[in-house]
Amino acid sequence: MSDFYQVGVVATFHRLGSQNLDKLEEELSWYSHERPIALVLPCLYSELAGEALPSIVRQLKDVKYVKEIVVGLALASPDEYQHARKFFSELPQKTTIIWQEGPRVSSIYKSIEEAGLHVGQQGKGKGVWMSYGYILAEQNFHTIALHDCDILTYNRELLARLCYPVTNPNLNYSFCKGFYSRITDRMHGRVTRLLFTPLIRSLQKIIGYHPLLVFFDSFRYALAGEFSMDVDMARSTRIPGDWGLEVGMLAEVYRNTSLRRVCQVDISENYDHKHQVLSPEDANMGLHKMSVDICKSIFRTLESEGIIFSDGFFKTLVATYVRTAQDMLKRYEDDAAVNCLFFDRHAESLAVETFTDGIRKAAAKITQDPLGVPLISSWDRVTSALPDILDAIKDAVAADND
Repeated sequence: MSDFYQVGVVATFHRLGSQNLDKLEEELSWYSHERPIALVLPCLYSELAGEALPSIVRQLKDVKYVKEIVVGLALASPDEYQHARKFFSELPQKTTIIWQEGPRVSSIYKSIEEAGLHVGQQGKGKGVWMSYGYILAEQNFHTIALHDCDILTYNRELLARLCYPVTNPNLNYSFCKGFYSRITDRMHGRVTRLLFTPLIRSLQKIIGYHPLLVFFDSFRYALAGEFSMDVDMARSTRIPGDWGLEVGMLAEVYRNTSLRRVCQVDISENYDHKHQVLSPEDANMGLHKMSVDICKSIFRTLESEGIIFSDGFFKTLVATYVRTAQDMLKRYEDDAAVNCLFFDRHAESLAVETFTDGIRKAAAKITQDPLGVPLISSWDRVTSALPDILDAIKDAVAADND
């Protein structure tokens, strides 16, 4: 059982007492008549052969309140695309697969780029963005939920709790972020524990009070890949095309809506998915690359808020981060001891050292190019430049799924 403590500037919904999934799903079925729900599954073809996705599909078979499931399928050949269609065909909901490498969708991307708009590089962000475009083209949804396809501990309760705050008109939130524990015989979530949180708190020490930093620090798991939103948020949101997706999404939420309409919800008693390698020697792989992308996203977001960075600032930030991360590492070690969990002090310290290098590399790139690669354009911008683009997306995806 969780505590009920509210902290930060966004509403926090906990897991309190025994859970009543049947009641939650019954209410969602009722509300979804007026506020239809679409579920986005960003998916690599390779995940079809994994342990997590088949289990997720089995769980989704019993979800009655989702009107359509949109699978953003990436890295699939023509034969693999046909296999994916068969794989997802057992779902009872209307299920649409957006084949990212398919000629029709590729033609859509090309027409958008020819209009001078950025569509991002191949990755999760690009697939999520195109899925949003398709849902907007449908014009009959209120809520969009999204979760990853590598969740080993997935169950229906996760999705119900994620959808409820946005779908229930009595709560009427615009954006809901999921959070959870990531525990096996040890603590996981190294990037959140040892990079994001100590970095945000280090920035607060140097910059002082800043509402965006307070907003970031209000989330219990800011890098969680599970969230829901209303369609208006999806229409106006720009999306990063790299590992900065989750941070960039929060920055867009901060920019586009009132804090009173933002919440976070405990969606799972425990959460486990595939674990990325740390890759301390190679900044182009694993958590090392992730740390660089996340830091770049944070720094560029702060620049857009008027924060001025300099070489001296970044040197101070690195020193402050190392001290803050080491202090927090000691807290995690003690927390693990109280809960009889395994704690590898060397591995945790190596993660801090790797993330320190990630901060330095991100700072160097920001200093060289303050703007960097542009965010993927919002659908408001795209439809302004290409008024018929949503119809073209709808036709292309329908033809692929015919």
